[in-house]
Amino acid sequence: MKKTIIALAYILIASFSSPIIAAGDAEAGQAKTATCMGCHGLAGNSTIPSFPKLAGQGEAYLIKQLQYFKSGERKNAMMAGVAGMLSEQDMMDIAAYYSTQTISENSAKADAETLELGRKIYVGGKMDTQTTACIACHGAKGLGIPTAGFPAISAQHAEYTASQLKAFRQYSINEQTGSTDVSRANEMMVNVAKGLTTVEIEALSQYIAGLH
Repeated sequence: MKKTIIALAYILIASFSSPIIAAGDAEAGQAKTATCMGCHGLAGNSTIPSFPKLAGQGEAYLIKQLQYFKSGERKNAMMAGVAGMLSEQDMMDIAAYYSTQTISENSAKADAETLELGRKIYVGGKMDTQTTACIACHGAKGLGIPTAGFPAISAQHAEYTASQLKAFRQYSINEQTGSTDVSRANEMMVNVAKGLTTVEIEALSQYIAGLH
């Protein structure tokens, strides 16, 4: 059954066409990240767990998220203000810069039991809820599939990863209950997160934080 879950994920991946990315200027992008450093840190390595590290992230993913923030498709008041001032070229330059940086490792370690629970879900998914294994889209080392727009998640802050998984799960809850609580839309990730308990989300996030 685990192999079936992973195989289905690969079928989904194959259905996506590779995004076409115009060339960004990494050197110009570095200069344009001056305002980003306050939250995302030097060279995209945030030291604040609630803000994501951007170092080493795929260009296509970064560009798409900036576009989503600018259009309002992804909700975040702070990022909407920042992205709203960026041109498409600015976005490409910033993405080019961050994609060339090396993400920092996390020093904090969770207990062995927590990490093992996270590993099982990451590698094998959950059969009882038909939850797809994370490894199918994000890879064994969490490096993602840049050509398909699947983000790198390795060495990301556990706090940030958990917050995003909870936001994806909340979207499913909102759809069922009519609630308007803060959530994040993405059909594939919503389908994954809705089958996870809070304990499982925390364990998965801790495991991902140690991938590199």
